[in-house]
Amino acid sequence: MILIRRLWLLPAFFLACLVYYIYLYPSDPTAVPFPPSNHNTNLHWTKRPERYPVAGYRELPIGPLEQIPKIQFDFESHPEPAAAKTTRETRRAAVKEAFVHAWNGYKKHAWGQDEVAPLSGASRSSFGGWGATLVDTMDTLLIMGLKDEFDLCVEQVKRIDFTTNDADTLNVFETTIRYLGGLLAAYDLTDGKYSILLDKARELGEILYSAFDTPLHMPMTRWNWKKTALGGEIEPGTNTLLAEIGSLTVEFTRLSQLTADFRYFDAIQRIAEEMEWAQNTTRIPGLWPTIVNAKEISWDYNHFTMGGMADSTYEYLPKQYLMLGGRDQKYKHMYEEAIDTAKRHLFFRPLVPGGEDLLFSGNAALTALETIPIANIEPQGQHLACFVSGMVGIGAKIFSRPDELDVARRLIDGCVWAYNAMPSGLMPETFHMIACQIGTIDPPSGKCNWTEEKWYEGISRKHGVTQETASMGSVERGKTLAEQRRLVPGFTDHGDNRYILRPEAIESVFVMYRITGDIRYQDIAWKMFQSIEKATRTPIAHAAIHDVRVAEPVQSDRMESFWLAETLKYFYLVFSEPTLVSLDDWVLNTEAHPLKRPTR
Repeated sequence: MILIRRLWLLPAFFLACLVYYIYLYPSDPTAVPFPPSNHNTNLHWTKRPERYPVAGYRELPIGPLEQIPKIQFDFESHPEPAAAKTTRETRRAAVKEAFVHAWNGYKKHAWGQDEVAPLSGASRSSFGGWGATLVDTMDTLLIMGLKDEFDLCVEQVKRIDFTTNDADTLNVFETTIRYLGGLLAAYDLTDGKYSILLDKARELGEILYSAFDTPLHMPMTRWNWKKTALGGEIEPGTNTLLAEIGSLTVEFTRLSQLTADFRYFDAIQRIAEEMEWAQNTTRIPGLWPTIVNAKEISWDYNHFTMGGMADSTYEYLPKQYLMLGGRDQKYKHMYEEAIDTAKRHLFFRPLVPGGEDLLFSGNAALTALETIPIANIEPQGQHLACFVSGMVGIGAKIFSRPDELDVARRLIDGCVWAYNAMPSGLMPETFHMIACQIGTIDPPSGKCNWTEEKWYEGISRKHGVTQETASMGSVERGKTLAEQRRLVPGFTDHGDNRYILRPEAIESVFVMYRITGDIRYQDIAWKMFQSIEKATRTPIAHAAIHDVRVAEPVQSDRMESFWLAETLKYFYLVFSEPTLVSLDDWVLNTEAHPLKRPTR
């Protein structure tokens, strides 16, 4: 019976993995970097009459702002001791030094290009060739007080021509969060003093809006911009990632707020309306599947997660509520439906050697056993899913759900545990564990008590019987597999052992620090930073690594823009004064770009 109940995982899991790597990792991070191509330099996007013009635009909601509770801890009423301030400032200086090191490597070797290759010193074109690292990092430069460097970026931004790029297909989501978000954040942080930044954001927004010119106004998220440029018709994908269709809200809304051009808000509000309608009609009501048929607007796929392929769609629900000043309640309602369902079907407590009370956010799908529908969990951990703790923490504050602060704490404790469990001190991309309890309710006494026998049995169930292990008992088979696969205690499988400089864990550490004021999170952040700095620093910048299970891991020749734009920004902010980018005044998008919350 157990085997039957688990069979549903195979097609969903393998298809999900395939799409995950195709869509979220379109290039091999270990490949030799390549210079930008110029095969599109003679082709430029131009505005053409829309094939499917919108009859009337949805306008930004108006009226009094909702009385949204404060997010941040009352730091003013709890003065910082002098010794703690000295420690904090020393750590902040170390983070800034690491940033300057990587930034100078980018400037020297890849200025104006998307990325620098941190081992070879080559440049890489990965997101349009317009200078993703440069635009993505402008607000970090401002936050760290590097004004001269910021001014250099502004001069380079003036030269960017968004009407052409190095790729045949433009990722609308990535372009929105890295470029549009970067431009808008820099504009907001400088109080609108650099009009060129808003001009460029408007120029890019005009181009991206063409990806919505489809019969039902859903975007072609992997946009064949060349086809549009030549006057051809486009259509949305039947296998569109949830994250790519549901994570445009914050940037498009801010663009409409700053320009009074309602087209951008209208575009994302139509998606939100479809999501709201569909939320309780999916196979696991309350959640949306990882893959959406955007052409026909159907939500039938049977795989659910808050990790890869879905993550920022959920992250943006409370953030969009904040961006609109609470004037549109649908985002609150969608968040609450989603989090209530995730607490039942996605979150799980793992069996770990120390018996700590941890949570991870896993995956689920609906299956039927003797005609009874059952939502079965796949206890997979993902670095991408570490953002969930910060999201739950913010939701607990702004939606007055105080009991969920403990859920947020347990979720980030899970990610921190995964960092500490590895010899390198770094959390891997993906892995599997044993779910000793599904949901957030405490398990029966003793169910999560660690024994090696339970671990070995879990490994045996995960990998099944092979010809080599057929004669072995469950415990012996699991022990053999643990040795063969170099499994770290607590893990039943190591899926993707890379660390690619991701920010999600430090993001939640930062958010939980700002919410609780607990300096324990600063100590956690410092330990994480030291491990990352040790493993990833190169003479040029910082590099992703191949295998976190090795104390001194091999580096790969890739440094994505989010290292400077997100990861180091969060490390810097956790050691900065709480008034710097206060969560009560700013909304941080998925690339950690601070966008102003409405005040009237």
